[in-house]
Amino acid sequence: MKTNKIKNQMPCRALRTIVLPCLVASYLTAASTFLAAENLSGPLDDKSLHISDGSRFVPQEFFPVFSWDTVPTYYMFGNEHRLLTREEVEFIAQQTDFLCIEKSHGVKELGAAELGAKHEAAALKKINPDMKVLFYFNAAYAWPFTSYNKNFTKDRIDELPELKQFLIPHSKTGKLADQFGAFCFDVLNPDFRDWWVQTVTKGVRESGCDGAFIDQMHGNVKLRKNKSVEIQRAMGEMMTDLKESLGPDKILLANNAYSEDAKYVYPASDAIMFENYASTKSSKESLLSEWIQMRRNAKKGKISVFRLGVEGTGRRNIKPNMPELAKENVEFALACYLIGAQPYSYFLYSWGWKLASGALVDYPEFHKPLGPPKGAAKRTTPGGWEFTREFEHASVWVNTETRQSKITWH
Repeated sequence: MKTNKIKNQMPCRALRTIVLPCLVASYLTAASTFLAAENLSGPLDDKSLHISDGSRFVPQEFFPVFSWDTVPTYYMFGNEHRLLTREEVEFIAQQTDFLCIEKSHGVKELGAAELGAKHEAAALKKINPDMKVLFYFNAAYAWPFTSYNKNFTKDRIDELPELKQFLIPHSKTGKLADQFGAFCFDVLNPDFRDWWVQTVTKGVRESGCDGAFIDQMHGNVKLRKNKSVEIQRAMGEMMTDLKESLGPDKILLANNAYSEDAKYVYPASDAIMFENYASTKSSKESLLSEWIQMRRNAKKGKISVFRLGVEGTGRRNIKPNMPELAKENVEFALACYLIGAQPYSYFLYSWGWKLASGALVDYPEFHKPLGPPKGAAKRTTPGGWEFTREFEHASVWVNTETRQSKITWH
């Protein structure tokens, strides 16, 4: 496992957008603020908690261990057909202290995904007691992989009207709408919201996990665009209720919940993921806006997970020469993370969500000494797209327009 980490004991997919939902002028003002603070101030005893504007991150007691010793990584993976081998458990437990077991893991072997999560959480924690494991659940799609969702299938749902009422019918056909083969949840139904909160809470408890990763929080708004405001409010209410139901010692990670469309979800979330499928979702403007959002998260005491897929691939465009291509292109993705990273910012690099899509690849860059950042990122020219940043043991340069990068390890 990663060593020399000190836990700080201190009290205390909404709709996807490419850039912040604001005018370019205000976004550039935010960018200027993001790059303004060059010297970190505050207590000198723990530089790991310094935010790039000079303020200090205040972590929750139940947060994972965080350290700049090496690249802080987050993992997320699943295998529908089998559990991890002993060797795979040991490998992953050495790479990270923070991960999520994906939605279908172990369902073919154990019969239900919550059992797969329970098995792996116990195995990982046995090797790495500091490990924080999240239970996956979807807020929009009724994936039938857990025992709680197993009846949301075409051959069963008509016999269960109490569950069918939780789903959205297509406005034109009247048949149940589906996405990627899964039925669509109706977040505007208060009975559904109650069921969903109870179900996710039960899943976290029964799997022995440390919190929940909630995916797809757009509320299926594209099926009912005229109700977007009601849907946003309902999602916020549902996530707020979930946070309360989980209890004060569980992590609630919300995927992509940082745009204006997620303004009601954001306050309830302990952590936010920025999910990018390489160049298909990471324009130069988008990357800059996400760096700004990562600092915002840090100032509010929230965890950030910065995910950038393998360059040259997209969600449905996986190249055949993996993992070689991933290793060749890791520097750009890592450089983008390092430019915007704050305390409790984690890096996720993969070309998908399956176990075989990057979770078992050993990237030497992730093991090199890094050390805390010496200050905020710098923009080499006003309005340009070259950025640099200094860490204790690394110098980072990236051009997000040409998508070139260089990390010099000292």
